[in-house]
Amino acid sequence: MTTAVPPMDSPFPERAPTAPADPTAPTAPGQTAGTATAGRPRWERPAYVALLLATAVLLLWNLGASGYANSFYSAAVQAGSESWKAFFFGSSDAGNSITVDKPPAALWPMALSVRLFGLGGWQILVPQALMGVATTAVLHAAVRRHFGPAAALISGTVFALTPVAALMFRFNNPDALLTLLLTVTVYCVLRALDGAHTKWLVWAGVAVGFAFLTKTLQAFVILPPLALVYAVCAPTRLRRRLGQLLLAGAAMVVAGGWWVAIVELWPASSRPYIGGSQNNSFLELTLGYNGLGRINGNETGSVGGGARPGGGGGGGGWGETGIERLFSANVGGQISWLLPAALVMLVTGVVITWRARRAADSLEGMARAAFLVWGGALLITALVFSYMQGIFHEYYTVALAPFVAALVGMGVAMLWEERGSKAAALTLSATLALTAWWSYVLLGRSAGYLPWLRWTVLAAGLVSAAGLLAGARFGRRFALGAAGLGMAAALAGPLAYCLTTVDSTRGGSIVTAGPAVSGGRGGMGMGMRFGGGELPPGAFPQGMPQGGPQQGQPGGGAQGGPPQFPRGQGAAAGQGFPGGQGALGGRGARGTENFAGGPGGGGMGGLLGGTKVGTEATAALRKDAGKYTWVAAAVGAQNAASYQLASGEPVMPIGGFNGSDPSPTLAQFQAYVRSGKIHYFIGEGARAGAEGQAGQTGRGGPGAGPGGGTSSAITSWIQANYRSTTVGGATFYDLTAPLNGTSAPS
Repeated sequence: MTTAVPPMDSPFPERAPTAPADPTAPTAPGQTAGTATAGRPRWERPAYVALLLATAVLLLWNLGASGYANSFYSAAVQAGSESWKAFFFGSSDAGNSITVDKPPAALWPMALSVRLFGLGGWQILVPQALMGVATTAVLHAAVRRHFGPAAALISGTVFALTPVAALMFRFNNPDALLTLLLTVTVYCVLRALDGAHTKWLVWAGVAVGFAFLTKTLQAFVILPPLALVYAVCAPTRLRRRLGQLLLAGAAMVVAGGWWVAIVELWPASSRPYIGGSQNNSFLELTLGYNGLGRINGNETGSVGGGARPGGGGGGGGWGETGIERLFSANVGGQISWLLPAALVMLVTGVVITWRARRAADSLEGMARAAFLVWGGALLITALVFSYMQGIFHEYYTVALAPFVAALVGMGVAMLWEERGSKAAALTLSATLALTAWWSYVLLGRSAGYLPWLRWTVLAAGLVSAAGLLAGARFGRRFALGAAGLGMAAALAGPLAYCLTTVDSTRGGSIVTAGPAVSGGRGGMGMGMRFGGGELPPGAFPQGMPQGGPQQGQPGGGAQGGPPQFPRGQGAAAGQGFPGGQGALGGRGARGTENFAGGPGGGGMGGLLGGTKVGTEATAALRKDAGKYTWVAAAVGAQNAASYQLASGEPVMPIGGFNGSDPSPTLAQFQAYVRSGKIHYFIGEGARAGAEGQAGQTGRGGPGAGPGGGTSSAITSWIQANYRSTTVGGATFYDLTAPLNGTSAPS
């Protein structure tokens, strides 16, 4: 690379050409041979601060409108804020009957926030938003170190304006913390490569270990390319490289294994049941339903997932598999706006730096290693998402966002540096034109959604692409203007999707960013979930559009969020929707009747989403609550979560997520009732929903798995021995008053 270095106030300061490094030459403190030593341009610090502030505003704006977002996790956060045991295990309730179907690391920051500031939507979601700001900062630092401030600023901006990132860093699913930790992992690996530092590689192992405690085996997806690049490129002898990788692996095992060891060694009788497992084992959950089952579709405990009989490349109920999945109607608008550009930049970056020596020998060598690390993480994650035959949801793709953003920033900066070459100028121009065309396609998938924008993006993108080709003739200022117009065109579509996302409510289990799309599920969260997974595409009730309910429609977004209230108190009765969900997704619109146990309560008997809890039901649950371990029990975690969040008291989710985990058994439940530990059972609608699922695979309902009949048996026993009454529109059974009027039946 022989281009001259422009003035340091240039928006795109090129890296100075470097000669082969002299390993004996002294380096400045904190610098290595692979680190640029140029001073900071005047605009860098203000631009960096502006990037972080803008990211914070985007993620915090209107944050409370989503209420409790996914009430399944919000209930666990509430439980963890009341009980340290529930905090440690990730229990769904403070009575510690059962855990969520994930390890608890993602719940811990939210639970600590609620402990400090009380229960409310803001208190739960603010830690998630701050993780988004932190991810932007880490990504910026990783890219800036070897590609300069302009590349870092572009990468941070692209990441912050990725629609699925704007969604998930405002939501309470585990993916926010997972994405942050994966970004930290890549940063640490790059620092380790730049001088073969053992310390940084060990820190990378620690980050992966905690990522495992966030979302189990997904944390390990990026390990093969990272380990391979380090083994080949680290500037030290092979034996030392392998030893360093072993140390990093040991750090990973310790950081992620300590909690697993405690849970597996803890007596099962004195800890909560491991939700999502069929044998009360976290290892079973990790290796099966939440692990390899996601890849091959053989998921014990899944409904709708799994490979199609006889193969055929299908993803069962979770959509067709194949590389086109990431560009499909469901997924494209979440992540793929700049995915084609990232792939072009990956190839271009590797080609330009191919002849560079080992990573720390030169800036070019370190640049090649960076392209291989970020690109390897992108490719392997994209391939897994594209071909996994088990449960797959659109929001999983947030894990790709930092990889896409880094490659775009690095590639654009490198091509700008080489723009004097016809090949580089043509590549940069063609990539911009491709991005503008793809944005035009994605925007066209939403009927009536800003129709002027798609044409504006296409026109501006093509004009700027032509301007970049002609930039050499008209001078540097003209080229900078064309580049600025091209950047605006490339980011206009994602920005519109992000603004649509933050300006509306998102609740339930199936959530997507942006507007509803043709042939997809965009728009409001559907609020439907089966045993750790959601309803597959095409499984919506007859007459229900796959685009999801919209604001102002039943099941769509309502204005406002749940009230803020002190720790230990539930939402004021009748105010908002506990869990922020209506029957079929989003937050119920004002005027929508969606009482628990009533018609449409939570969808399919309240198993698939949160339900609205009336004032009378809330008052009944709070009365004499201190006398009971659980003020109530209900089939399904989403159903129970609504009552728990409304009352602020523990509610047992029978059968876990969708009522089909074998916990508690009928005998255990009867023992709880005889001991006076449970006050009410909230049922009827739940039983109808459970029976309606009978015959489906996995944990679909009674008789459809190891624990399939447990909730049905408990419900039948209660209905035969206890009288029901309607409390605020919900069906309550008082378990302290059996029909025989004497003692609890056996």
